[in-house]
Amino acid sequence: MRRQYRLRDKGRFQQVKRRGRSVKHRLIILVVLPNHLPYSRFGFTASKRIGNAVKRNRVRRLMREAVRLRWDDILPGWDVVCIARRPIANASFQDVQAACDSLLAQAGLLKDASAPLQHDQEALS
Repeated sequence: MRRQYRLRDKGRFQQVKRRGRSVKHRLIILVVLPNHLPYSRFGFTASKRIGNAVKRNRVRRLMREAVRLRWDDILPGWDVVCIARRPIANASFQDVQAACDSLLAQAGLLKDASAPLQHDQEALS
């Protein structure tokens, strides 16, 4: 994910978590707040309750990849923080991807919520 699309500032992370609207799933919590920019920005966090550094980094990579695959379907103008929950440590990528898709749809961040993920179908053709 390119640098401009990442949330990196600690203050903005806290602002999104404090003022944003949250949507919850068993694996991930999504917190969204408008940013009034022509693009959306994402931040990913995993606390020490998830596990050691290797597990936390893996979880963040899984969440980042799930969002990257849906990038073209995400509406611009939002700051989003994805917070990993404890069960994600044992989840497969397909579980994380399904959770991200579900949360993005619930939050109303998808351009067309009924559009299936096309990347896998194109790879098979």
